[in-house]
Amino acid sequence: MVKPFVLASDRLRLEVPRTADIGAIYDACQDDTLQRFTTVPVPYTFQDAQFFVSQVVERGWTTGREYTWGLREPGSSLLVGMVSIRLMHHDVGFWAAPEARGRGLMTEAVRLVADWAFGDGGLDDVLWEGYVGNVASAGVARKAGFTYTGSGPGLQPDRDRGHPLCWKARLGRDDSRDEKPGWPAEATGSAPAP
Repeated sequence: MVKPFVLASDRLRLEVPRTADIGAIYDACQDDTLQRFTTVPVPYTFQDAQFFVSQVVERGWTTGREYTWGLREPGSSLLVGMVSIRLMHHDVGFWAAPEARGRGLMTEAVRLVADWAFGDGGLDDVLWEGYVGNVASAGVARKAGFTYTGSGPGLQPDRDRGHPLCWKARLGRDDSRDEKPGWPAEATGSAPAP
């Protein structure tokens, strides 16, 4: 069993989600964009949020298979997003509440998780994938220094148990954290998605 731990920077604090966060998780998961680009149940109920905190998050930490953190800004107890790393495939997943988007918080969170992964986590790489068309998620990965590696079926099944077409990227332990060229134009927001 791994005891949950905190990751922090001057801009952000990552802590394990707790019972007091269930309302914020429920509210965030009502967002159409979040539902479109993640695997959360639709419709998303309060019971889904309870199950996520009490079962999914707790089981991930207990088994050491997946570490999940809630994003909080310094001085605030309000959860404004979620980030996790699944250790089997070294892949990172995340979502931000609508009010927290576009401020660089998720990029900071992904950097914190990658720093842990390459340090105490002992990983050589971290993978990212996002549904084709999820420009915001691709932007986070790009700004965090990931290198685009192509597209293909996702590692994680969607809510229909299929493996949707995803953009994929990798960040290696020794890679610079600068933005890399090579992302498809539609993933950068410079061309319309098909």
